[in-house]
Amino acid sequence: MKEIKITDIENIKIGNAEDEKAGTGCTVIICERGAITGLDVRGGGPASRESEVTKPFAFAEFIHAVLLSGGSAFGLDAAGGVMKYLEERNIGFDVGVTKVPLVCESCIFDLQAGDCKIRPDAKMGYQACINSEKNNIRMGNHGAGTGATVGKILGIDFAMKSGLGFYALQIGNLKVGAIVSVNAFGDIFDYESGKMIAGVLNRDKNGFRNSEEELIKIAENKNLSFDIENNITTNTTIGAVITNAKFTKSQMGKIASMSHNGFARTIKPVHTTLDGDSIYAMSVGDVKANLDAVGSIAAIVMGKAINSAIINTKSAYGFKAYNDIVK
Repeated sequence: MKEIKITDIENIKIGNAEDEKAGTGCTVIICERGAITGLDVRGGGPASRESEVTKPFAFAEFIHAVLLSGGSAFGLDAAGGVMKYLEERNIGFDVGVTKVPLVCESCIFDLQAGDCKIRPDAKMGYQACINSEKNNIRMGNHGAGTGATVGKILGIDFAMKSGLGFYALQIGNLKVGAIVSVNAFGDIFDYESGKMIAGVLNRDKNGFRNSEEELIKIAENKNLSFDIENNITTNTTIGAVITNAKFTKSQMGKIASMSHNGFARTIKPVHTTLDGDSIYAMSVGDVKANLDAVGSIAAIVMGKAINSAIINTKSAYGFKAYNDIVK
């Protein structure tokens, strides 16, 4: 087993585009030949587009792109630019008069980072596709991670800056990678050691509190209205697992489900009503592999990608980052 670049996985192109001043951006994963794709959504507040086509009983066997975006539900407009790019290149589902690209999208809430009136749009989505031709993406404050934050149980004043991460492994001919925008309600922990590396800050903002402990305090105080008082869903960790293994759509849905174990190992609490946690799983190759093995590896690379997002992020928009706290 060896670490590889996520762009070493064949049949995909990945591109970022962002507005650094506005604090938002998007990341596209294109598979021109079509990717058999499953989706598992476990958070209570997702912002998504074309998620129905990933269900096993949907007619379409594959999709052509996954877009991870900022902008909350406003950011769903960015998929139009991805569709334009693909249609111009004659990529999509043939309907006779043209080809209709199938583009799935999920968005994070990053409206508090920079300028809330500027969100990913069709132009930015199109630019991400142009940038994917270089296949040279960056982690941290880029793409869909530009305005990401974590640790928001005590409000945005005690949150930390997060970002975009990716990680990939190869075992023989099998390749499995993950890309993720980490915008969690909870705290982030190291995949190997279990040590907290980002999350809700203490009063002096030079160390951490613990979101699970804060939730326990809420329970002890019988504060049943906590989720009502904070009724804006300002969090969502969104990502995609990509493999060159060949599976059916329902099998890719299972791999997406197993990938959430990477969330569970690195984000606490996770899958809350205030998150919209979503993972796509894309089959882009023809390698024969064991389903449970690929699902287990997918959880590993997802957890490692989440850690990479934290470690490679710099402070911005008034939020401290990993290197400001962890010495």
